Amino acid sequence: MIDVCLLGTGGMMPLPGRFLTSLLVRYNGKCILIDCGEGTQIALRKTGWSPKPIDVICFTHYHADHISGLPGMLLTMGNAERSEPLLMIGPKGLERVVKALRTIAPELPFPIIYKEITTDSEEFTIDGMTGFKINAFKVNHNITCYGYSMTLSRNGKFNVEAAEAHNIERKYWNPLQKGEIIHTDDGRTLTPDMVLGEQRQGIHLTYVTDSRPTDSIVENAKDSDLFICEGMYGEPDKLKKAKENKHMTFYEAADMAKRANVSEMWLTHYSPSLVNPKEYLGKTKEIFKNTIAAKDGRVKTLRFKDDTD
Repeated sequence: MIDVCLLGTGGMMPLPGRFLTSLLVRYNGKCILIDCGEGTQIALRKTGWSPKPIDVICFTHYHADHISGLPGMLLTMGNAERSEPLLMIGPKGLERVVKALRTIAPELPFPIIYKEITTDSEEFTIDGMTGFKINAFKVNHNITCYGYSMTLSRNGKFNVEAAEAHNIERKYWNPLQKGEIIHTDDGRTLTPDMVLGEQRQGIHLTYVTDSRPTDSIVENAKDSDLFICEGMYGEPDKLKKAKENKHMTFYEAADMAKRANVSEMWLTHYSPSLVNPKEYLGKTKEIFKNTIAAKDGRVKTLRFKDDTD
């Protein structure tokens, strides 16, 4: 299962009760933070989750409302006596931008590893997160910007009869079920496909903000269990402004959710002028019924679907 917490839902500037953009994803004891706008630390404290186990920070782009909270976050992580390396993923220029921000956070007790995205789409795997993949894909904003799609694969059912037919000792069953390849003392090589059935449906999470609608978003969000997408404007008369500023309306986000056949969509990254996003959900739900105007702190646990689904 994957725990998801939308820490901040604001765009451009923080408001009372609405911090700037950030998302926290937790799996297998490790945490991934996407974006780190102003107020992220406070939002994180409200959840009760600690900043110390954040293993990866991904950035969509380098506008201030998505990265201005980073120096303080790094200092807090350092003050928590963190010593493990921190992986950062982001568009080209990542190391230069972060080092500039670290002028006010120059000394940290942990190293930072930078992985810059240089193509339209790149896939990343994280140590200790077996079966979990992050795919960054380019979207359409007024500077280079990426969305992130995360998938957790699920192995097929363990076949006891197959294991016994291959004379595989029980001590190897659990490692094989986890996808490990075993080399036995007597020279045998045991592989997961010897004992596992067909791979089952996993978990798919997609996060997009600061973009016009694009085919790349629909393709990467295809069949997502949860699609978190910017809804900068809910007012019907703001389409022209959305196009000018390379942002999205509720209705455009809903159309993509429908085309991508996602299970659920959370809107986020609201304009400061959008005081009550729920006010515009009626027409949005006519396009995509399972739309939620998310608030800061919204949490959901994504689980593997039942075998009978």
